[in-house]
Amino acid sequence: MPPLLPEDGTDAPPPVGSTPLEQALITKLDEDKAQDLVLIDLKGKSSMSDAMIVASGRSHRHVGALADHLLRVLKDHGLGKARVEGLPHCDWVLIDAGDVIVHLFRPEVRAFYNIEKIWAVDSGHRADSRA
Repeated sequence: MPPLLPEDGTDAPPPVGSTPLEQALITKLDEDKAQDLVLIDLKGKSSMSDAMIVASGRSHRHVGALADHLLRVLKDHGLGKARVEGLPHCDWVLIDAGDVIVHLFRPEVRAFYNIEKIWAVDSGHRADSRA
């Protein structure tokens, strides 16, 4: 699938999820039956990355397999040196591929940390802090 281009003809950055790498990672996670896939646009919010992908696996083994398959996708895209944390336990695996950061969780661990809430624009804790 070719990357999506801005419809207004400007040189604006492509929408999150439209780069070939993002599309390849999302496709692989979908093929491998990752659960509750969330794609978060970090452009303008963080200098560390352009996008964050958060997904869950059903078990330690599923999270480990998802991580292994994503590392193969990254290698195929010339990013074989991606930094990885959490593989020995597979409760929460973080894959830092530069422009894209991937968080893979077991459902209980994901619910506990709830990192999507940190980056959500309409997050409840951010609204409360402004009041």
